[in-house]
Amino acid sequence: MTMPMYPPKPSPGDRVAVVSPGAGLPGLFPRPFELGLERLRKEYGLEPVEYPATRRMGSTPRERADDVHAAFADPEVKAVFTSIGGDDQITVLPLLDRELIRANPKPFFGVSDNTNLLAFLYNAGIVGYHGGTVMTSLGRPGAMNPVTADSLRAALFTSGPYELRPAERFNDIERDWADPATFDAEPESRPGAGWTWVNADRVVEGRAWGGCLEILGWLLMADREVPRDLSVFDGGVLFLETSEELPSGEEVFRTLRNMGERGLLGRFSALLMGRPKTWSFEKPNSPEDAERYAAGQREAVLRAMRVYAPDTTIVFDVDLGHTDPQVVMPYGGAVRVDGPARRITVTY
Repeated sequence: MTMPMYPPKPSPGDRVAVVSPGAGLPGLFPRPFELGLERLRKEYGLEPVEYPATRRMGSTPRERADDVHAAFADPEVKAVFTSIGGDDQITVLPLLDRELIRANPKPFFGVSDNTNLLAFLYNAGIVGYHGGTVMTSLGRPGAMNPVTADSLRAALFTSGPYELRPAERFNDIERDWADPATFDAEPESRPGAGWTWVNADRVVEGRAWGGCLEILGWLLMADREVPRDLSVFDGGVLFLETSEELPSGEEVFRTLRNMGERGLLGRFSALLMGRPKTWSFEKPNSPEDAERYAAGQREAVLRAMRVYAPDTTIVFDVDLGHTDPQVVMPYGGAVRVDGPARRITVTY
């Protein structure tokens, strides 16, 4: 495969697609979706265009694939945003027309289940953008997080280096989207403790690949969108994060162990591990339990890396996952991890 190339950027005033290749949750929770659309218009100057399955729960994989094709094929559409994630986007992948999408490269923004499409784009030779979903990043109650908003603006409209910084404050506790009062104020946050570095004695520059760990595990099981020639990852930057399902430390370790057995982990020179989400409606952890969960995940990652990639530079608690704020990662794009200077720079 050829290395992914950056697609052309949109400009203020352009039309952008909004699709739901995962789940049509805008139909169940219109408030954060419509708030996100409003911010696309007012704060970014873009005109969102919805597609037939965007608000439809239970749409078929074919219907969702048709929306993706229509979004990429329309010459008036300059970027593609996802509404949110889901859990079965892997069923859409076999229906996608790789040549159509390769012939019409556009910036694509999504996280979580959209790791499927980001990996697909990587193999199609197109840099994608991990971040920027309409309902979560753009539809945040109160206002967009400034860290998220600045990163998304840079990814959308600029080309070049952008330095990531540890979030001074963060949040991973959700409020009920069905309750109108949720949107009356911004979420509460708590102080961040900065990044934790391991093997920070070198500078790594390489292409980024990864995404939601659970989705990558599914792709590996289904043998989809993982390059056959693993040498494309040599010297690259792996970035991983876990979802609101709060996988156990043992599950995280086993997934990484299987990636190691496949020969993946040792290919990358750096690993950026997203700040873990530690609270969900199903698992409303206390602050003490949340800290234990995060520590357990960190130890699970270290346990796997000690076996399969002991010299890899690792940075923990980068704000690139299911927590708030959420910076945009260029999937297939260039990333510089400077251990001695404790700096991370992505290229949008």
